[in-house]
Amino acid sequence: MKKIYTIIALLILSATATLRAQNNETEITVTDNKGKQEVIDLPEGMLSEVDSLLYLYNSKTYMKPASDCNMPDVNPVYTKEEYISRLKRIPSVIEMPYNDIVQKFIDRYSNRLRRSVSYMLGAQNFYMPIFEQALETYGLPLELKYLPVIESALNPKAVSRVGATGLWQFMLKTGKNYGLEINSLVDERRDPIKASYAAARYLSDLYKIFGDWNLVIAAYNAGPDKINKAIHRSKGKNDYWEIYPYLPKETRGYVPAFIAANYIMNYYCDHNICPMETDLPVKTDTVMVTRDIHFEQIAKVLDIDIAQIQELNPQYRRNIINGSSQPSTLKLPSTLITNFIDKEDSIYAYNTDELLTKRTEVKVNEDTPVYTKSTKSRSKSKSKSRSRKKRGRKNVTVRNGDTLSEIAERNHTTVARLKKLNKISGSNIRAGKKIRVK
Repeated sequence: MKKIYTIIALLILSATATLRAQNNETEITVTDNKGKQEVIDLPEGMLSEVDSLLYLYNSKTYMKPASDCNMPDVNPVYTKEEYISRLKRIPSVIEMPYNDIVQKFIDRYSNRLRRSVSYMLGAQNFYMPIFEQALETYGLPLELKYLPVIESALNPKAVSRVGATGLWQFMLKTGKNYGLEINSLVDERRDPIKASYAAARYLSDLYKIFGDWNLVIAAYNAGPDKINKAIHRSKGKNDYWEIYPYLPKETRGYVPAFIAANYIMNYYCDHNICPMETDLPVKTDTVMVTRDIHFEQIAKVLDIDIAQIQELNPQYRRNIINGSSQPSTLKLPSTLITNFIDKEDSIYAYNTDELLTKRTEVKVNEDTPVYTKSTKSRSKSKSKSRSRKKRGRKNVTVRNGDTLSEIAERNHTTVARLKKLNKISGSNIRAGKKIRVK
């Protein structure tokens, strides 16, 4: 009996350790001067799995591990004074002070997220020129180019658990407010150029409200209403570190994460992190499309990888450009633009009946059905069978903050079962969506 109790105790300890490890993946714990501990949620960009990032088309095609990096895979330890000195040397108009919370986020980037930092140092060659141009156009501090590092880990296809999408993680309403087209076929939140200019406009508007860049960064994460509430609860204080206790858990870590992102993207060498080597993609150009067209039509006639078309045109959600609705852009390698123009009619004609199946006119079947007794009997039997199957099923609506493990526990099932029933491959689920639990 004693042996059985020992085994049970070991199992409980193991489960507890696993749970702590899982929690540690999504949050950090800081201790203040009085010994009080506080748990802070990590921004979603710090939760991205590097393997999924390396699967992106640009990563697979144009990036590879550094071949000439001989630094040891060891993260050196520095004094508090050294971190303060380095942050002070970053050329920035945005205040980047040091404290224990900032240090926790620097430690996360330089230790557990080393491979992600290596990826982002390579991927920045694709995106930073776009970010900088958009920020420069609106006269904004260029260090804001590192916001997508903590928002999306530089993944243009990123979708958060609440539906924020793209490099800059726009919510649907905010994206539309800033001129991004979002419908069943198009989502310009995924377009790096259009989303960057929309983000720059949004940041500019937030600065007009708050006049302080740390508050602007916090508002970009939580929304201006929550920042105004925190200011009100703190008796009108308008300093991020003063209103800190009144902020949502994730927003408390958002400015420290932004400071840490600026630090690691500038001082990665001091932490023995090697950037991935990058060959820049081929030059591209744009043509206007005035008829509906499927990516496969372009790929087959021009002999181009459909994955490359998807990567160059991420705003199109279903590989269809709805050019008949309004003139729409198609980005291609510059070498193929003339070829597209010369073969345009052939491209539009290729396999149209199979690829563009939405009918413009249909004939209604006006035949009167003839029912027999046996037909009615079979119909009732099928109806009863379907009814029994439906009674055995159960769906629930995903609530804000829900995880698969929490839903599984509430409904007495397993995460593996939920994934199988709903054909979920990852771990992200969207609030408001119905998923099957039985």
